[in-house]
Amino acid sequence: MKTANQNIKPITTKINENGNIEIGGCDLVELANKYNTPLYVFDEATIRSMTQSYKKAFEEYPNIKMMFAAKAFMTKAICRIMQQEGFGLDLCSGGEIYTAKSSGFDMSKTLFNGNNKSYDELNYALSCGIQTISVDNFFELALLNDIAKSQNKTINILLRITPGIECHTHEYIQTGHLDSKFGFDLTQLDEAIELIRDEYSNINLIGLHAHIGSQIFEKQVYFDEVGVIFKEIKRIKDKYNIYLHTINLGGGLGIKYTENDAPISVYEIAETIISSIKEHSKKYEIEEPTVYIEPGRSIVGTAGVTLYTAGSSKQVPNGRKYQAVDGGMSDNARPSLYQAKYTVEIANNPKGTADEKVTIAGKHCESGDILAKDIMLPEIEEGDTICFYTTGAYGYSMSSNYNRVLKAAAVLVNNGKSDIIINRQTYEQLCESDVIPERLN
Repeated sequence: MKTANQNIKPITTKINENGNIEIGGCDLVELANKYNTPLYVFDEATIRSMTQSYKKAFEEYPNIKMMFAAKAFMTKAICRIMQQEGFGLDLCSGGEIYTAKSSGFDMSKTLFNGNNKSYDELNYALSCGIQTISVDNFFELALLNDIAKSQNKTINILLRITPGIECHTHEYIQTGHLDSKFGFDLTQLDEAIELIRDEYSNINLIGLHAHIGSQIFEKQVYFDEVGVIFKEIKRIKDKYNIYLHTINLGGGLGIKYTENDAPISVYEIAETIISSIKEHSKKYEIEEPTVYIEPGRSIVGTAGVTLYTAGSSKQVPNGRKYQAVDGGMSDNARPSLYQAKYTVEIANNPKGTADEKVTIAGKHCESGDILAKDIMLPEIEEGDTICFYTTGAYGYSMSSNYNRVLKAAAVLVNNGKSDIIINRQTYEQLCESDVIPERLN
């Protein structure tokens, strides 16, 4: 069964009677005029379609905990949608914890993850009622035990491991291979377990966490990941008489950015994971564990588009044609960082003949500020609304104020209604943290 992550466009996308692209019942040109650009637009129906696909795909496995990986796109409105859909939150910073808590999210359904959590962040996490933390290293084990002791608490933890599995994705988003900044190497597990058993009385080890990467298109890596974790659980049980009853498999399911991408469906990874759990549970004579799944990109990526307004253009003699837009690497760092590619359309001319090769350039003072290189589009006119698809994940999350450009607004669309979920930054807000020392006056 196909799921929305296998689409390039949000599930409500169509061309309306005005000849413009419409998403969530809202005309994209009208949205651009109303809210200005750059503008992130999120289709609520696509987000909820993906959360419901995950729940349905895993419904035959009762001990499942769905956690939205908040790093993909974190706002109070998204927290509210996830809570309504029965998802927990995988959080990786104090700011994400604060956002979740201030949205009214049930903090007992969150997990705190990350490779260098600070004292303040861990202390805040426990104070906010987070009950499970994925621990990444020995330093954190000692720090967390001291903080838990100071708060007179015992905290459940997962040990994050590097399972030695590589998926065929960009090297910067591979997290499961051995040479990684994340997690314990398998050869370090025994030392960690013995420290917890013998010295860290305020830590309760309940399981293992392994994340194998992002933008994954292969089923087999999930099957293998489960096998590695079960082998370790069996070894730990036999050696220490400790049964780890919880596993976290991360997320990482890919989405379709261009026609060259062929992501698998949620149902395919669910079938693979469940079959692997059952096979390895029987092989190692281990009870089927509670399983955390942490999708992020696949929940919100396809749901989001970014709108720009076309500005100046430049034809290099005997070379490229550059079309500038009013955003760029400050609102979407992925093309510069990962050489990411996108599908692009002119929202006010989606049926035009794509007979011109053009490179979409950002407005920043940086030669590498290119959003899309050598793509075919109808001839672009100044003022056209340019739509980049599948920007819902890591667009706003990785945005910056480079060149002191203001951060863009975001709207949520559904059934013909649009609502602001992130206000456009103002110049006053841009400068509100600036301080002029007295000695400079």
